[in-house]
Amino acid sequence: MKFPKFLPKRFLGIDVGTSAIKVVELSSFAGRKKLENYGEISAPALYQKQFRTFEKSTLSLSSEDISKAIKAIVEEAGMKSHRAIFSIPDFCTFFTNIELPSMSAEEVPQAVSSEARRHIPVPLAEVTLDWQLLERMAPEEIKRLKILLVAVPNEVINQYRRIAASLNFELLALEAEVFGLARSLVGKEEKRAIGLIDIGDRTTTCSIIDKGILKTSYSFDISGDDLTERLSKGLGIDYKMAEDLKKKYGLISGQLGLEGKNIGEILLPLVNMILREIEKVFKSFYFKEGKEIEKIILAGGSALLPGLLQYFQDYFKKEVEIANPFLKIFYPPILEESLREIGPAYAIAVGMALRGFE
Repeated sequence: MKFPKFLPKRFLGIDVGTSAIKVVELSSFAGRKKLENYGEISAPALYQKQFRTFEKSTLSLSSEDISKAIKAIVEEAGMKSHRAIFSIPDFCTFFTNIELPSMSAEEVPQAVSSEARRHIPVPLAEVTLDWQLLERMAPEEIKRLKILLVAVPNEVINQYRRIAASLNFELLALEAEVFGLARSLVGKEEKRAIGLIDIGDRTTTCSIIDKGILKTSYSFDISGDDLTERLSKGLGIDYKMAEDLKKKYGLISGQLGLEGKNIGEILLPLVNMILREIEKVFKSFYFKEGKEIEKIILAGGSALLPGLLQYFQDYFKKEVEIANPFLKIFYPPILEESLREIGPAYAIAVGMALRGFE
């Protein structure tokens, strides 16, 4: 008698960033998530251009370059799965909250499409809509539905489909980056209002998760690249040297660059701009929901900037921690230090891979 062969499920989470691509392969067996492989490749290592740009309100992907890069990562790391979930950058994803009268679950999709015409700034034929129910409200005893509406340009979706097809991947899903962040960093049991701050190369995104549900997400154009550019100009050095100094010294006081200029003092004006934008999002949430943000999680490539964690703690007077998406995933102990260092930058890719198990 032959018994069925039980194999662990495996999924790839793929984060196509502006200047780097990250791929994570996770498996699950008997309810335990395990890190099988991970890998990353930067655009400068292969090409003289970025993997993605954002012009004229649409995302432009270097599809052929991206396919080659992902193939190189998968082959070098020996990844076995071809079932993939790709992240879609938040800066080309439109988020808004809408309210609807109480209705049956069957009626909601049509009502969302009708209401979306009033909120989406482009023709609905050009975007794909997604939505999730946030909560049921009962103002003045009239029940209403509060819904998070998400719209993604069809051209963006088609570009990702072409990339997956060229790799012979089974494209299981495309998902906004913020949902991957929330999945990998905020447990379902978390009841507090959490602020997720993703400081990427091109943009910074501030999202609020309350009782495990995404309530709002806002992106603004101050990023890790801007910090490097500011340092490059302030010290009169090239971009590569400025990036190295930024990562080494960050906001630590007393660290001097060329000509005796204080590195932290050069970076602080931009960091303060990021903090003020985040504060606006937090205040807006408080006015709408009557709740304070109780905890902040820093993610993205700039989360480990020396001195940044302490600076956030001093400014907001709240609990602040560095993102660790591998916290509840099994991996060899020898990887502990490495994964802690790369964790903030891999949070989206991990969240994408975890989507496969839902």
